[in-house]
Amino acid sequence: MIDFYTFTTPNGRKPAIMLEEVGLSYTTHKIDITKGEQFTPEFIAINPNSKIPAIIDHDPGITVFESGAILIYLAEKTGRFMPQDLEGRTKVIEWVMFQMASVGPMMGQLNHFKRFATEKIPYAIERYEKETYRIFGVLDSQLSEQDYLTGDYSIADMATYPWIAAASFAHVTLDNHPNLKRWAEMLGERSAVQKGMAILQ
Repeated sequence: MIDFYTFTTPNGRKPAIMLEEVGLSYTTHKIDITKGEQFTPEFIAINPNSKIPAIIDHDPGITVFESGAILIYLAEKTGRFMPQDLEGRTKVIEWVMFQMASVGPMMGQLNHFKRFATEKIPYAIERYEKETYRIFGVLDSQLSEQDYLTGDYSIADMATYPWIAAASFAHVTLDNHPNLKRWAEMLGERSAVQKGMAILQ
């Protein structure tokens, strides 16, 4: 059994998609980050960085935090959605790291400065919007000759999809990136993706 600590954010939805894809039994625990529940001593004991998501896998007694690390852990635990050969495995991890280092942080900053900052700073909005669209271009190019980010459906796609699905929340569009838009629509039709995206709702 896996205890899954999360909230309704793109990062919080990524492991939910994987858990649904592989069919592992899990219990979802809501950590309401709008109420500061991530800073309780109980949750800090699970993730010292006070961020969702995190899991406790009681079978081997392992705790994992950071969404990308959770995806890699679950892929290695189940032997699914991660190639076994060195080159294929490296490619998947490469694109998971691209999501962790680029897609999430840039879109997250854009969300902050566009939607939540009390002072609207044109320079910051322009900077992060421009970088978000540059990243969309990278993804669109990667998907120009293949259905998924690394060829076959993998945790790289699961890591990236919830952020792309939230594009409209940041007031950006996929209209000029047809391959990325096609990919997002295709993933959105998967039952496990739909269930993972609907956590806590």
